[in-house]
Amino acid sequence: MTKTFKQYLNETEQGYMEETYDGDDFFANYGEMWYNDDLIDEAEYQGRKVRLGKPMRGDVKKFKVYVKDPKTKNIKKVNFGDPNMKIKKSNPARRRSFRARHNCDNPGPRTKARYWSCRKW
Repeated sequence: MTKTFKQYLNETEQGYMEETYDGDDFFANYGEMWYNDDLIDEAEYQGRKVRLGKPMRGDVKKFKVYVKDPKTKNIKKVNFGDPNMKIKKSNPARRRSFRARHNCDNPGPRTKARYWSCRKW
């Protein structure tokens, strides 16, 4: 037996019970479950499954992120960051200078590199 199964057995012995429903009984008791199509976190980009909105190490630039373009409804790959530069956001003067230079108070849409660079800094 696995540890989680043993814990489950101990909980049921103490009086905890698991509820299961057949058919439409669940919907009768709890109603329709809320679901939002805009909050999808994975999609397909050029035949591969990719995670949306999560920056990762890039191939062309330092980082890349896949986002859904709200205008075209397509998945877009956004490359950002200089691969030859070190990120030194722990230095307050450099951080302030970077954020001022890139206007990070108004970073723009998620489909642009500036948004993701500002978010990293």
